[in-house]
This record gives sequence, structure tokens and C-alpha cells, in this order.
Amino acid sequence: MSTRTARYDRATKETSVEVALNLDGTGKAEVATGVGFADHMLTLFAFWARLDLTLTCRGDLEVDAHHSLEDVGLCLGQALADALGDKSGIARIGLARVPMDEALTEVVVDISGRPYLVYEDGPVPAVVAGDEKDVWREFFKSVAQRAGLNLHINFLYGRNGHHLLESAFKGFGLALGQAAARTRDGVPSTKGSLD
Repeated sequence: MSTRTARYDRATKETSVEVALNLDGTGKAEVATGVGFADHMLTLFAFWARLDLTLTCRGDLEVDAHHSLEDVGLCLGQALADALGDKSGIARIGLARVPMDEALTEVVVDISGRPYLVYEDGPVPAVVAGDEKDVWREFFKSVAQRAGLNLHINFLYGRNGHHLLESAFKGFGLALGQAAARTRDGVPSTKGSLD
């Protein structure tokens, strides 16, 4: 079986992002975005997805974290799409419910080729680790758009923002790992293609 790897680089006036990943890895991560909390979350994601991830971002953090996290999401999503290729043999759908102390989050992924994000973040505090909570919606929207994911993230309950987002990133890793696993022959669609 071919190894599912990809590299994607992107440079703008706001950010410079470099991503390399191996979908068939062991969960190793080297992440440096300039945003410590994001590094922690992406490391958790890679570990629970069992993919190897190297990611760096140099961004305009003097403004805020928005551009950096949005562009990291775009680049991670594109690298995922490139590594998945024609999606032949994948399970396609994954589901995880992950607790973190008082918090519980459900994540469902369909690698359908039709990007869509449902993101119910009612319990998440307005500010998490110094950034507005909406930067995480933008991150997940960017990943889903570029990777062609139908991604549903439902923060079921909780109070602590760190715990809530940690449960979401672990859940995203678990669900994506399930969905990307090679479990069958051919493309997992009755119509014969995923797009």
C-alpha cells in the first residue's frame, strides 16, 4: 500500500505556513504556530488521529491569532486532502465523544468531498487562552473547507474553555483517524466517487 503523505506551504503578507503530514503515522507531532495553546491542541489532534504532523507558522500575532489560526487550518486541510488522494479504501465516516473533566464534546466526520461545518459552541467561554472563541470556529471551518470534510462539532456541556477545546481536538483526531482508516476496497460511495 502506498504511504499517504503530503506537504503544503503557503505564504501571504499575513502568514507563512508549512505543513507536512503522514496519515499512516504513529501520532508524532512537531508544531510551532507562535500560539502556545494552538500548538497544544494540534499536538493532541495528531496524537489521537495517529498521524505524523510537522507544522510551523509565522504570522502577524501583533494583530491577533486570527490570521495565523485560519491559515493553519487552510494548510492543514489542504495537506489532508492531498494525502487522502482519491480516498480509495477509507472508512469515510468517524465518530467520537470525548470527555475532559466536566466537559463533553461530540465530533462526527464524513470525508465526503462536500465541505460543511456545523459548530455548536454554546458552552465555550467568550475568551479561551487569551483569544476570542471564534478563532476556533474559523480554524475548523478552514480545515473542513480545504479537506472536503462534512464536520460536526457539538460541545455538549462544560464550563472550562481549555477542557472544552481539548475534548474537541481529541475528538476530531479520533473521528478523523477512524474515517481515514483503510477498511475496504474501492471508493466508499454508492455513486462511485467522493466529490
